[in-house]
Amino acid sequence: MIRKGAIAFVVMLAVSSAGMAFAGDIYRWTDEDGNIHFSDHPTPEASKEPLAIGSLLTDTSKIQANAAVIEPVGATLEEPRAQALDREEKCATNKARLKRLLTSRRLHRKDENGVSVYLDEDEIFAERERVQNQVMEYCNF
Repeated sequence: MIRKGAIAFVVMLAVSSAGMAFAGDIYRWTDEDGNIHFSDHPTPEASKEPLAIGSLLTDTSKIQANAAVIEPVGATLEEPRAQALDREEKCATNKARLKRLLTSRRLHRKDENGVSVYLDEDEIFAERERVQNQVMEYCNF
């Protein structure tokens, strides 16, 4: 038990000191070609004065207030997840259709009477184009 507590303490110490490791000064210098460089330590080319770069802590209450204004009433996190899953499913389905359209020698469809009718070359080309457009839409290409 003591070992777990010691490990947790070391991890917390490392995480809390990580911000301090990056809190040094930044120096700017320009080389002979006119390229601007930045460094965390002064060099002979760099100005001896560090740049005045500051940072502020994030105000989480302002972020939450802005998110509440932007988010529509009744919206939940489940809606975007459901939409993403639906999109992934449609992407996979249309990729499989496109693969079948590109690799099959003969394609057919059922007519209104349930009879298989083979597609001619123009119909195959049109179907390939339609499915390819759906792949582009659902798979974020």
